[in-house]
Amino acid sequence: MKIVHISDLHTAGPNFIPEWGEKVIEIVNSIKADVLVVTGDLTDDGYAHEYDIVKKYLDRIKAKSTVIVPGNHDARNEGYMTFEEVFETRFPYYEDESVVILGIDSTEPDIDDGHIGRENYAFMREKLSVDNRIKILTMHHHLIPIPGTGRERNIPVDSGDVLELCNELGLNFVFSGHKHVSWAWQLENTYYITAGTATSRRLKGRSYPSFNIVDIEDKKMSIKEVNVMDATMKEILKIKLTLQ
Repeated sequence: MKIVHISDLHTAGPNFIPEWGEKVIEIVNSIKADVLVVTGDLTDDGYAHEYDIVKKYLDRIKAKSTVIVPGNHDARNEGYMTFEEVFETRFPYYEDESVVILGIDSTEPDIDDGHIGRENYAFMREKLSVDNRIKILTMHHHLIPIPGTGRERNIPVDSGDVLELCNELGLNFVFSGHKHVSWAWQLENTYYITAGTATSRRLKGRSYPSFNIVDIEDKKMSIKEVNVMDATMKEILKIKLTLQ
């Protein structure tokens, strides 16, 4: 199974690079992904015309299924409502015989801070309390601070409770974006995977636009970071999965 994890496109904004956008489409379409996961900041300011642009863009990416959640930029200017018009739900769910993927909206309107909310904990338990399948939670905000990204300001206010819930549910992975840096943490038995910005020059230092490819086969999983500029790949994680 192949999962492509992209994030922080910032389409229609001044920092969106069309050339990088085209390269992402070319690379991803050559992969023939089973699931495309997009962890937010699809737009730059949440305006309706930006959603029209990003919808046309994402429609060009070929994947059997998609799991798309909003980011803090998408929630601006009532964009969280437009997101539902365009993508139907802010809490997407995918499942097959080997994996379940739940998307959670971690944003609040016109605020950059993250928040999952107690009202969603029971929903997470309902969707992710499964046996013998890989369990993945996706959201925009990161639950654990990312090195090299400056002072921490936007981590979800209830991240401690959510981390405890991730451990309780025995999640294998949490995918996020927001910080424009690719990174992986392990806490207990859960891996917290952050994708960089795929198509924007809102980069940290001399970093490059990137996205992640997740390969899962026979309870073995590897994650490769793809440098969009030259299509080179770097393995950032390779593990044997333990299913609960």
